[in-house]
Amino acid sequence: MANADSPKLSTPLDQGVPPRVRFCPSPTGNPHVGLVRTALFNWAYARHTGGKLVFRIEDTDAARDSEESYQQLLDSFHWLGFDWDEGPEVGGPNAPYRQSQRMDIYQDVAQKLIDGKYAYPCYCTTEELDARREAARAAGKPSGYDGKCRTLTDEQKQAYEAEGRSHIIRFRMPDEPITFDDAVRGELTFTPENVPDYGIVRANGAPLYTLVNPVDDALMGITHVLRGEDLLSSTPRQIALYKALIELGVAKEIPTFGHLPYVMGEGNKKLSKRDPQASLNLYRERGFLPEGLLNYLSLLGWSFSADQDVFTIKEMIEKFDLADVNANPARFDLKKAEAINADHIRMLDVQDFAAACEPWLKAPHANWAPEDFDQAKWEAIAPHAQTRLTVLSDITANVDFLFLQEPVEDEASWTKAMGKGDPAALLTTARAKLESADWTSPEALKEAVLAAGEEHGLKLGKAQAPVRVAVTGRTVGLPLFESLEILGKDKSLARIDAALAKLAG
Repeated sequence: MANADSPKLSTPLDQGVPPRVRFCPSPTGNPHVGLVRTALFNWAYARHTGGKLVFRIEDTDAARDSEESYQQLLDSFHWLGFDWDEGPEVGGPNAPYRQSQRMDIYQDVAQKLIDGKYAYPCYCTTEELDARREAARAAGKPSGYDGKCRTLTDEQKQAYEAEGRSHIIRFRMPDEPITFDDAVRGELTFTPENVPDYGIVRANGAPLYTLVNPVDDALMGITHVLRGEDLLSSTPRQIALYKALIELGVAKEIPTFGHLPYVMGEGNKKLSKRDPQASLNLYRERGFLPEGLLNYLSLLGWSFSADQDVFTIKEMIEKFDLADVNANPARFDLKKAEAINADHIRMLDVQDFAAACEPWLKAPHANWAPEDFDQAKWEAIAPHAQTRLTVLSDITANVDFLFLQEPVEDEASWTKAMGKGDPAALLTTARAKLESADWTSPEALKEAVLAAGEEHGLKLGKAQAPVRVAVTGRTVGLPLFESLEILGKDKSLARIDAALAKLAG
């Protein structure tokens, strides 16, 4: 494959034609963040240009596809806020949009390719293919299909069939280089020896991805195919197939291809479905906001500006341009994803933040009885919590002290806060000063603990640690003095008394 810097060729968009893009995932397993990034770029491009997004389901592999995964795809895309102009739940002029329901179409096109001599039956067995590939490798030659069945006579075909051999259908690749202009990578050329004839129909008659996607793209008028870099090697095959489909009257034009960069995981390896951080469900369960996750995923191969990483999805759509997509691999950085999500949490209106947290304030996440939840206390603490969270699921541990009968027993926190100096003496002094403090003022509560610390030669940070653990059970959490005010004087002092009793015991 050669890569040359060259001007971009004209596209339908240059000619004033609204683009039609598509997204066609397979319903296998949990959605992958790399798949979401590809969907996002297609969606943003369609919305930015005033084009159309076709959502199609690639479910021709009955052994791997499942209805559960299909429903999970739909649910995930609704959660992310994606919408589409044609596809499941929406319909459209090119229905059906599940490839398993379009088999008659693929069989008809495959037969046209065979009748037109663009495709042919291949009777080679797996063992024969493996042996010839191994011999080619040993000789230092390309190990792709060698074209053995390209020129079989009718008599040879009949002889193979008499032996009981099954056959696949292969597409006949042209014998000259294929050059195309990639919307992300510029002009690319593939030589014939690197793109051998390839299968388009299995021996059982089932069409392969290599046939069904180009056929659907042609029939649905797709103008731009934006997809992952891992599919780049199949593009010359699809371009050759498109030319045949045009000659057969099935297609009108070859779409513009754009191959998006790899998303890399740990060790700079391509992020795979097996990587724990690849699953979309993981981020949803942890309480990422859709806006925060999409903001971060958009940065995996695209840049909003040199000095701004946080933006709304509306702002992204307004600015999204394929010219700004980078061909270089992008590394998935969980810390940065979390930081961007935290920024989006801060951007919420406090009422929207409180509503977004609700799932984590109920079973099975909440560790308090439903009747102990206090809506007024939650509304009072929410503005303070909003400034501290990275993901929404953090809210449960941050506010449980308000709704539990007793604070969480965290021995590590207890040892850290109470294991040095004379915490009992400090707590006794702090309790006395808090007893007479103004509990309608967090600042007054802070002054009480500060004064107690000064009496024991401690700065505020060390003076408040035993108080925090006594009241909340943990060494870190929401602002202490606002938390004390919201919990209330009686409960706060009772918990300090319990801590003193534990120290005495």
